[in-house]
Amino acid sequence: MKCMFCGCSESKVIDSRSTDEGRTIRRRRECINCGRRFTTYETIETTPVLVVKNSGNRQAFDPNKLKNGIIKACEKRPVSMSKIDKLVEEIKKQVYNSLEQEITSKKLGEMVMDGLKEIDEVAYVRYASVYRQFTDISSFMTELEALMDESKSKKNQSSQKSE
Repeated sequence: MKCMFCGCSESKVIDSRSTDEGRTIRRRRECINCGRRFTTYETIETTPVLVVKNSGNRQAFDPNKLKNGIIKACEKRPVSMSKIDKLVEEIKKQVYNSLEQEITSKKLGEMVMDGLKEIDEVAYVRYASVYRQFTDISSFMTELEALMDESKSKKNQSSQKSE
């Protein structure tokens, strides 16, 4: 690391601290030549992941866009921002841990719906109605019936476990 004051490439680390929830390391350095101090940051380099849209277009994966869609689905629902942030982080981890350079918008949407189903069923239905582009009441009812059947089977499983 070159000193920004004298250009010397020799420096020693005086202090290291983790910042940004452990994703960045802040290092305080001192130049061996001039003795002046400066700060550097070390971060993990991620390879960009592209989202393949239904139309075939590709765009960079943007967790903020994902978060905004989830926030809209959870509007006026008792869902905390910490739950939304946790869901976005989980999806982000899944996307980056897959080691794929591309992910389909369909797969991304399914990840969001799976997460919302666990957090809030109404938010799930809202998101699903936009994502799956329900065109009529019958397709909407089909989704609701599937959700209700799943909810009933979960309740039956939990009541059998408690017996």
